[in-house]
Amino acid sequence: MTIPDATDAASQLTEDFRWGEVPAVRDASVTERAALADPSLGGIAGFKGPFRGNGLNTIFRPQDFAVSPTKLPKPAHGPNDNILELNLTEESLSFSDPLGSIPNRGFVQGDAFLNGIPYVQKVKDIADPAHPVDIHFEPGVWLSVPKTQVPAEDPSVARMASIPHGATIEAQGRSFTVPGGPHIDPVDITPFPIGDPSGRLVDRFPSQDVADEGTFRIPQDLSSFSAAGTITKEILANPNLVIDERQKKQHITSTTVIIISTNPASPLFGGGTDNIAFLLGDKDAAKPNADAVQMDAIFWVETVSERITLPTAYRPGLPLVVPGSTAAGKPVPSFAIHSEKPVAAGTPIDVTYTQIQYTQTVLLNFNGLSWPHVSVATLVPEHPVRATV
Repeated sequence: MTIPDATDAASQLTEDFRWGEVPAVRDASVTERAALADPSLGGIAGFKGPFRGNGLNTIFRPQDFAVSPTKLPKPAHGPNDNILELNLTEESLSFSDPLGSIPNRGFVQGDAFLNGIPYVQKVKDIADPAHPVDIHFEPGVWLSVPKTQVPAEDPSVARMASIPHGATIEAQGRSFTVPGGPHIDPVDITPFPIGDPSGRLVDRFPSQDVADEGTFRIPQDLSSFSAAGTITKEILANPNLVIDERQKKQHITSTTVIIISTNPASPLFGGGTDNIAFLLGDKDAAKPNADAVQMDAIFWVETVSERITLPTAYRPGLPLVVPGSTAAGKPVPSFAIHSEKPVAAGTPIDVTYTQIQYTQTVLLNFNGLSWPHVSVATLVPEHPVRATV
């Protein structure tokens, strides 16, 4: 299946579309009500336009070794009911224009008016750059929900997403803004008994040992990745290092933090996941193939400041695009220089841009355990950011 370009797909989602209320009286002689301002986007206001970037994905895939074993280059040892797949990723995440005023009709309280931003996410595995593989496609909508009386809730955000494996999510949460960069806690991919996150397995799977080249893992041999610093012992123990080490090398002036879950903390409630029959295994999900039971994620929308230097002289009217600094690693944005006067080569320019970082954990239940499926990424604007001198 060829996955459509995420930028084009998202830009078409709201083309010529603005959410409106159906009028009770369709009579041109009736004076129309004054147009109301669109509801606030709150914490999701930074989701504008197309982004691209890189990250890491980890997933323990279920395997029935007796029926359909995964072919591996080397003989493998350890439990054969799962395969740990590790992906270096290339990602595009494109946001469409806000939908406007979305009326939710109330019965117990008055109507609530939401706002939303459609998006399309596409992820490739680029562990072998010569042979990239599409591994994830997700259309969805971010929602900004106003304060309500029934239920008694402060403003919140929600993410609705559809994944072609046969799962959908409805995750809710809060947002807030802090000065400077984010605080990013560690995340652990070690499985645990279903319903008991505190009981993580003491003896980790052999596939979690970076140096072991003969386990049920894709890729089996991680020596080249370890040498390059892309999949190391430390990263496999805490994938959030991939994004944390980058942001610590940057000058981030402010961060909007968005924390969401399909099982949100009180006083929020609602949301959840839905799975097709194959994933559940049976009506009670007692023998699941891979039941996606929960998703938790944190998005950091960061304002990054840095200084670039003009490599050549700039003349008004002539396009000049300058790449950003690689000091913190890739991805890097680019900047379209604008000035009403000529600017000499070597001139330093202070620029800012929006960067999105996220960590996401989906719990997959099979064979008596919950298996954390962790994805992290750093994303920067796909198109050149305007830089005025």
